Amino acid sequence: MAAFSSLTDRLSNAFKHLKSKGKLSEADIDGTIREIRRALLDADVSLDVVRSFTARVRERALGAEVSEALNPAQQVVKIVNDELTDILGQGVDRPLNFAKNPPTIIMLAGLQGAGKTTLAGKLGYWLKDSGHTPLLVAADLQRPNAVTQLEVVGERAGVPVYAPEKGVQSAGGDAVSAPGETTGDPVKVARDSIEYARQKLYDTVIIDTAGRLGVDETLMQQARDIRDAVQPNEILFVIDAMIGQDAVRTAQAFDEGVDFTGVVLSKLDGDARGGAALSVASVTGKPILFASNGEGLKDFEVFHPDRMASRILDMGDILTLIEQAQREFDEEQTREAAAKMAEGSFGLDDFLAQLQQVRKLGSMKSLLGMIPGMAQHRKELEQFDEREIDRTEAIIRSMTPEERRDPKIIDGSRRARIAYGSGVTVSAVNALLQRFEQAAKMMKRMSNKAGMGGFPGMGGPGGGKKGKKGKKGKKGGSKSGNPMKREAEEKALRARLSGKPNSGGSAFAKKQGTPQLPEGLQDAFGGELPPNLGGGLSGLLG
Repeated sequence: MAAFSSLTDRLSNAFKHLKSKGKLSEADIDGTIREIRRALLDADVSLDVVRSFTARVRERALGAEVSEALNPAQQVVKIVNDELTDILGQGVDRPLNFAKNPPTIIMLAGLQGAGKTTLAGKLGYWLKDSGHTPLLVAADLQRPNAVTQLEVVGERAGVPVYAPEKGVQSAGGDAVSAPGETTGDPVKVARDSIEYARQKLYDTVIIDTAGRLGVDETLMQQARDIRDAVQPNEILFVIDAMIGQDAVRTAQAFDEGVDFTGVVLSKLDGDARGGAALSVASVTGKPILFASNGEGLKDFEVFHPDRMASRILDMGDILTLIEQAQREFDEEQTREAAAKMAEGSFGLDDFLAQLQQVRKLGSMKSLLGMIPGMAQHRKELEQFDEREIDRTEAIIRSMTPEERRDPKIIDGSRRARIAYGSGVTVSAVNALLQRFEQAAKMMKRMSNKAGMGGFPGMGGPGGGKKGKKGKKGKKGGSKSGNPMKREAEEKALRARLSGKPNSGGSAFAKKQGTPQLPEGLQDAFGGELPPNLGGGLSGLLG
């Protein structure tokens, strides 16, 4: 997540010098702790949280836990991961508290601008997708156009909105009402919404309350009045991940004021330093229940402290990736695609269907960010243009069904027609067809290995002799006995995998600017990068 990118980089650098050491001295550990402390303080983590965190890490790192480990560096990373999980709320994560007798009442509280209204729509969409019948309640009658905004968000989410009062509205768009002005009674709106939900058989009520630019008694009193009137099952404190050091003071004020039961982190896709997430749960003792990381309705997920700690340490979040895939993918369609890959009949129409399924999972940037070790490719990720997926889809949709089934029949005149119909150049069509052909060959090769046995932990990569030797097979295989010829072969292989022409120089010279996948993913692709990944992520689809 973008909010933790700087912290991830700093922590990764803190562990680098440990990897080459078989035994760690006290000076090594103190140096690492010092780097971790700086990284956390730079990320705006609360000073008290940083002190307790580094003290626990140092105590464990100096103990027998590390000194007796076969790989001390990895053991230190594990300790940091464990302690990071603890301060994010290990053991206190839980599902929402649903009422035994509906409706379940969820009240949102927080400062103005924290993202409460947007979150109300996301939470409503998530509950609806989980089989509930939610109702959004517009109890923010103070912020100009807050009721209108909630109605728009509710319409997008397909969730009804209870809004008997229109609240403060801007007059003609230019004249905005004075700050602090309010119309109607938010407490009455909240109380009446419960009876309305019972009559209409809504099983969940989400109440969007007013915020302020800062903590004040008026804000707290209004929130307390609404709480006392509806007796909510959950009071969710919505906090902006970009708030920085002020997060602790704000969280403590709301905890004392309304005694919230859970935390929701919003705007985790921002470029802030993310220290709020590492401070709030530890200081208040209240669990972080959800994380919001974008503007889309689906940019919302249940918060798992252990998975978030793994992401921060660049260890990936494969479990969340798998859960999203299981939820969104059509299993029957996926099985049919796998069968077509194995028999070599996978066409562009099948590719389009798979591409549309992948798009349901969210942005490609967020998906790739869940893969372990991808932090070192952040520059590539940031440069990736999501619109390339749209261009790829446009090219395929400009083809006839016959052309999609058998791309080999697409000659020069057909390519010109497809390019004109999709609004791209002929070279873009050529590039897509070339990448598809390479990808189809690779997928067929992987599918033939005992049901995708080429993935890490499920069989060796590569094919033939290379597959039997596994990792060492990459350096072995059918190489020439002539040293100069062998060097030329290796040089040509590197140029082909990187998607760049053979530009001369030693075959063993370090290639600058050519990204490499993490080791486990290289194994998954049989020692080869996916088509054109060596030339940049933006080349994958267009």
